[in-house]
Amino acid sequence: MASSRLIQSLTGISGILVAPFDAGDKLDTRRLAPIVARAVDAGVHILVANGNTGEFYGLTTAEAEAFVADCAQIVAGRAPLLAGIGKSVHDACALARASAKAGADGLMIHQPPDPFVSPRGIIEYVKRVQDAGDGLPIVLYLRNDAIGTANIAAICSLEGVVGVKWATPNPLKLAEAMAASPEHVVWVGGLAEVWAPAFYAVGARGFTSGLINVWPERSVAIHTALEAGDFAEARRLIAGMAVFETVRAQEMNGTNVTGVKAALAMMGQDCGATRPPSAWPLTPAQSGMLRGFLAEVGLLKAPAPAK
Repeated sequence: MASSRLIQSLTGISGILVAPFDAGDKLDTRRLAPIVARAVDAGVHILVANGNTGEFYGLTTAEAEAFVADCAQIVAGRAPLLAGIGKSVHDACALARASAKAGADGLMIHQPPDPFVSPRGIIEYVKRVQDAGDGLPIVLYLRNDAIGTANIAAICSLEGVVGVKWATPNPLKLAEAMAASPEHVVWVGGLAEVWAPAFYAVGARGFTSGLINVWPERSVAIHTALEAGDFAEARRLIAGMAVFETVRAQEMNGTNVTGVKAALAMMGQDCGATRPPSAWPLTPAQSGMLRGFLAEVGLLKAPAPAK
């Protein structure tokens, strides 16, 4: 049975951690420690390893297993840790076993991107991952609602499913799915801060965030406003990060993680490049926009005084 701590944390901010690489394009998770510490200190409620901001589809299964194990050590119980699971069903089951062994608190199953995916195939996929995951609670990550409300409700009714990260820009479909699914399921806005007010308006709680790697305090402030029902304040805070989101959304969303890693490098917390097919580096125009934003909101490190 899922812990009450995990369930409560799902209604907060799910911070999707970047996967740091060294100059040789190898995982270097030591670089993550200050990012995790700042997120925890700011009040981010739950951390996610092997999410899309963590370049999950750019990692080998062995790298994903190593990443969740290292993240568990770095987080060290200061917040619940959700482990992303996906790719082939055998890879997914292997990663579920490794995540359970590492001490993850739950498993977030990426919606399979296979071009021939079927709704009943997804049900079998989730069942096999759940069996491999030693009974850890399951959070579904839905990026496509085309499987229909009835199928979404059927998947949500599977044993062990406690939450859904809804990442399709359709609040009305979200409301339908919520009404058709078991009441215990926690529905989380899966399109980060920008979409959080719209999802909150139909009953979702919490949201995912890649911003927490760069500016966790702003994410927490937005969540606080939404929980208080202060939508005007939430929109004001979101508007104040519009440049950051604009940079991330360019090139068919191919600069999404690039913007996060570029910002971290500018802030003195270099986590390396992104891997292809993500864009790297930012263009000069994109870089100038991002640097200007970071300077405006006070996130750039002050230059060292001249000696």
